Formats: sequence, C-alpha cells, structure tokens
Amino acid sequence: MRDLRSVAKQTVLQVKPYVPGKPIEEVKRELKLTDVIKLASNENPYKPSPRVLQAIKSASLQINRYPDGGCHYLREKLAKFLKVRPEQLVFGNGSDELIVLAVRLFVGDKDEVVMAQPSFLVYSIASSIAGAQIKNVPLKDFHYDLPAMKKAITSRTRIVFLGNPDNPAGTYLKQKDVESFLEGIPQDVLVFIDEAYFEYVHARDYVNSIQLLKKYKNIIISRTFSKMYGLAGLRVGYGVCHKDLSDLFNRIREPFNVNSVAQAAAIACLEDQDYYRDIAEKVERERAYLYKNFERLGLNYQPSCTNFILLDVGQNGSDVVKRLLKRGVIVRDMGFWGMNQHIRISIGKRSENRQLISTLEQVL
Repeated sequence: MRDLRSVAKQTVLQVKPYVPGKPIEEVKRELKLTDVIKLASNENPYKPSPRVLQAIKSASLQINRYPDGGCHYLREKLAKFLKVRPEQLVFGNGSDELIVLAVRLFVGDKDEVVMAQPSFLVYSIASSIAGAQIKNVPLKDFHYDLPAMKKAITSRTRIVFLGNPDNPAGTYLKQKDVESFLEGIPQDVLVFIDEAYFEYVHARDYVNSIQLLKKYKNIIISRTFSKMYGLAGLRVGYGVCHKDLSDLFNRIREPFNVNSVAQAAAIACLEDQDYYRDIAEKVERERAYLYKNFERLGLNYQPSCTNFILLDVGQNGSDVVKRLLKRGVIVRDMGFWGMNQHIRISIGKRSENRQLISTLEQVL
C-alpha cells in the first residue's frame, strides 16, 4: 500500500536535512544544565540597539494586519543607504529565501549548479531538491578556486554560488579576482554573490559587488539583517540586482514574505549605524582574543574576516563538540561538511569566549 512518502519527489528523499545549532533552552533541558552558551550559529551575541527595540515594540501593535508586501519604506530607506534604485531590491525571509528563489527560478532537472566545497549548505540543499547536478569545486587552502569554478561552467550551468565571505572558511574574494571571474561568463548563468557577513569585512581589496551591477546584469548580491544587525529571529534579507532580474524574483516570492516587525526593525538598524560600528569593533577585539588563546593552546585556525572562526582541533571534531556540549558550550560540528577535525566557533562576548577557552582546555 502506497503512502505519501512513496509519492514524494525522489530528489527530496535524497536530501540530508539542514541541522541548525541546538538552541540554548533545548540543551539546558536535555543535559539538565543551568549555564549554557551558544557559539554555533554565527549569531550576534549583543542585543539590538534601543532604537531597534523601540521600533519592534511599536510595530508589534499592528501585527493583526498583514505586512506591506512590497516593503515600501524599507525599500526606500535601503535604496538610499546603498545608493541604488528601489526597483533593484528584492526582499526575502532571510537571505536563505533568496537562494531558494534563485534555484526555483532558473534550475530544472539535470541542470547544473556550481559551488565551492565546502560552502554554505543551503546552496546544495536547494539545488538537490530541484534535481540539479551539483558541481563541487574544492577550496584551495581554504579559499575559492575561481579559475577552477569558471572552468566547471558548461552550457547546462544555471547558477554559480559565491559566498563572500564564505561559510565555513571565513575567507573573502578580492576585487580583481571576481572581475576576472565574471569576464566571459555567459549572460544566461546567474552569479549569486552571498554577502551575509559583508558588514564584518574591512579588507581594502574586498570586492565592491554593487558597482559590478553597472556592467553585469546576471549577478545578484544577497545580504541579511541576521548577522551584524542581530535580527536573526525576525528573518529579513535582501538582494540587489538589475531591475529585470528583481522583477523575476518578485514574480515568484510569497506576497507577505517579510513580516511587519522585521521591516520596522530593519529600518531602525539602518538609522543606527554608530551602534553597529561599535559592535564590529568589539567583534574584532574578541577575534584577536580567541586567536591569541588558540595559539597558546597550539591549535591551528583559519584567519577569518567574519564573526566566526574555523578551528582545527587535531582530533575527531564531533567528539570534541559532544564533550563541549556536556559542559554547556554549543559549537558547530563540521563533520557534515566533511571536515572531521574541525569545529566552527562563533565569536561571542568576552565572558563567553573566556568560558569557551577554559572548557576547550578541559576537553582537549
């Protein structure tokens, strides 16, 4: 007798579900702990600014109404902030949704998608569900091998995903390298540049991707309010692209995909840049603190321009993650990415980072 599983898409049944970092409350319940810190999901450990919290409070009084489906006020504010035209913007329920929409738009059964290996898991999950042939191009010393990725493009390629900076490596792409990569890419191939960690990067040679839109109509740059701006729980991301491309995205996105509270909070974030510049400086200080202690412990790490660090623990990473978890420290197991000796650590507040280092010393 057949059931729903037997008639589900085979591409769905073959996908390994995305496993997010465990919530703090779940770990407390399961392990009967009272003191738990989470350094697993690349979240901003600092609260939103008072201006943002006030905007959330005010917007919550209207949640009996549907949100503005076109994100009008956020669109106008963000367009001015980025110096682009409002019609170049498309909004998503987090930038993850833009990845899913891109695949839905352009990828069919047996089409090809090119991405780095390892990279953000949603690229491969969304592509696999669509039935795509995924062409994984290994990182080269933890950096994208752009010449190899370009070589992997064929007449069946529909999307190339570039994480910049990339997750989980934390490395970034340079202006000259991206310009060289884009030269000669067929115009019917979408180059999806994922800049979720854009606000953490201060390198002078980091690519100015929005300027590239003046020359290339086949790229989209996605960013998010989840990371630096700390709105991970509200889910609001956006893409910047040519107006013809944004028109396609807006045809298939859900009509109310960004809720009204998220829209109000995102506007307030844009109006409070000093607060978030201060957070960026704190993250830089804490990154240096962790580097220093990793070196003291004799641990190799990948220098990062994000709010997370990829750490080589010199042994089975999954075992280390479990031992840390039993002591109330949640970090990311990289075994799912095939990096069996690595863990990924989000940069927390100084008190959290001290606890991490102390617990690492115990379990190692």
